[in-house]
Amino acid sequence: MSRKGKTGSLLAARFFVCCAVSLWSLPALAQEATDGPESASGWQEKPPAYAQHAMVASANAHATDAALEILALGGNAIDAAIAAQFVLNLVEPQSSGIGGGGFLLYFDARTRRVAAYDGRETAPATATAERFVAAGGLPLAWPDAVAGGKSVGVPGLLALLALAHARHGHLRWARLLRPALRLADEGFSVSPRLHHLLQVDPWLRADAAARHLFYQADGAALPVGARLANPLFAETLRQLAEGPQAFYRGDMARDVVAAIAAHPRAPGDLSAQDLAGYRALERRPICRRYRGYRVCGMPPPSSAGVTLMQMLGLLERTPFAQQAPLSPLAVHYFAEAGRLAYADRRRYLADPDFVAVPVQPLLATPYLDRRVCLILAERSMGRAAPGEIAGARRADNSSPEQPGTTHLSIVDAHGNAVALTSSIESAFGSRLMVRGFLLNNQLTDFSFLPSRDGQLVANRVEAGKRPLSSMAPTLVFDRRDRLYAVLGSSGGTRIINDVAQTLTALLDWRMAPAEALALPHYGSRNGPTELEQERAPQALAGSLRALGHRVEMRTMTSGIHLIVRVESGWLGAADPRREGEARGY
Repeated sequence: MSRKGKTGSLLAARFFVCCAVSLWSLPALAQEATDGPESASGWQEKPPAYAQHAMVASANAHATDAALEILALGGNAIDAAIAAQFVLNLVEPQSSGIGGGGFLLYFDARTRRVAAYDGRETAPATATAERFVAAGGLPLAWPDAVAGGKSVGVPGLLALLALAHARHGHLRWARLLRPALRLADEGFSVSPRLHHLLQVDPWLRADAAARHLFYQADGAALPVGARLANPLFAETLRQLAEGPQAFYRGDMARDVVAAIAAHPRAPGDLSAQDLAGYRALERRPICRRYRGYRVCGMPPPSSAGVTLMQMLGLLERTPFAQQAPLSPLAVHYFAEAGRLAYADRRRYLADPDFVAVPVQPLLATPYLDRRVCLILAERSMGRAAPGEIAGARRADNSSPEQPGTTHLSIVDAHGNAVALTSSIESAFGSRLMVRGFLLNNQLTDFSFLPSRDGQLVANRVEAGKRPLSSMAPTLVFDRRDRLYAVLGSSGGTRIINDVAQTLTALLDWRMAPAEALALPHYGSRNGPTELEQERAPQALAGSLRALGHRVEMRTMTSGIHLIVRVESGWLGAADPRREGEARGY
């Protein structure tokens, strides 16, 4: 027997012995987060891109062009990411922009250091825990919460980009805005995805500025191929070229505050003082070993680093890697690991500046050793209960986090790398447009109910607090500690599963980047086992049901953008479910 075979057999034996003595019934938890309105818009096979020196993978070809333009001028990965993000605000307005927030991981090739930057939105100073509680103590209905001023958090993306640029940027700030400014002035062609999302959105037409920009006189969305210029955003960019502080003080800030307060149905309370007081933060990344590789992710208030590392740690303790890709047992183990990790996510994770988040206890070896014993080879556990963490008595989170997000990955010619995930939350955010950009609805990422059964929810609304997120920018380093992969995704709470699936495809099954992204999605967020509609084989669903899984076939709109080191350069891949493109030089 090969060394790998012996190791796998010993692991399986240890796993089954452990689980044989650890059976008990698990109570049902609260309903999982709902799916969001950023619906699917088709599938397009995309070949991988190869480049010797530098690579960009983003959600739109215009953004990839902008990043490459900046790299060609001598800019670094941070410079290129900033240029690409401003373009995404323009051409992919449903997903991200300066009216929202994001998380960024940066690898400095010279110092070998990974930095994590937090540009998550914050709740206004007047926000209370009952912000999304309706009469009778019930959670507010989703449509009543999302579209309007009440859902808008203090935008953090500009402050994040400015902080990263001040620490690491090379080119002048103003130069980085030129690609977006050209497109805003000259216009670009409406893509099939943007047309589709504009057409199906039920609320965006109610905003006069958005209706004027995106719709025809009869209310129909601009057709595919129509020229879309955004002169108001062009003027915004000209002001921001003087410095990003223009967003947080002065006329622009006053316009943002006024639009939020003036919403006719759900006015908000974000103030000029809230904007002026916002700060992006540098936090310590979460890095753990998986199969000998070092994987680095975002710490709270992103849940992704902890939840992703938990999933990988649990999978490493099972015979997962010995299964064939897309086999029933591989999907079974993956889904069961997801149940356990998502159960802990719902209970324990929140903004660490407001709540003591037990990051180390949740990732500790003894804790994962105990938790993996709940994963049985022959039967699904159904729903998982969160693990017991000493001194952390809390109720479960209830926030319907939505998949309106984007991700870009960049490696420059010096080996510096950026993984940036940004969002305005739901598709088109709060449906409030100011000066050519849309405002977020990120406050709906807080738990709608602040307490349950006498226990407070960690992710409850509090003034100045940052809501929990699933954004998962990720960097991977090989056994020689060389940068190996840069990735992340859009997709709401499914982001963590999608990134974990991509990592296991790369590191366990040695798949090529494009092959990994083309795999049908699968996993569980501690509810049903979800399989990607029209992509996953029907036979797989039947096999999982035989193992006790409640299977649901669903459309999944990920946006994974991936760069992987190869012997002589870099391979890039863009998710076939979106309109992105990978390209380099």
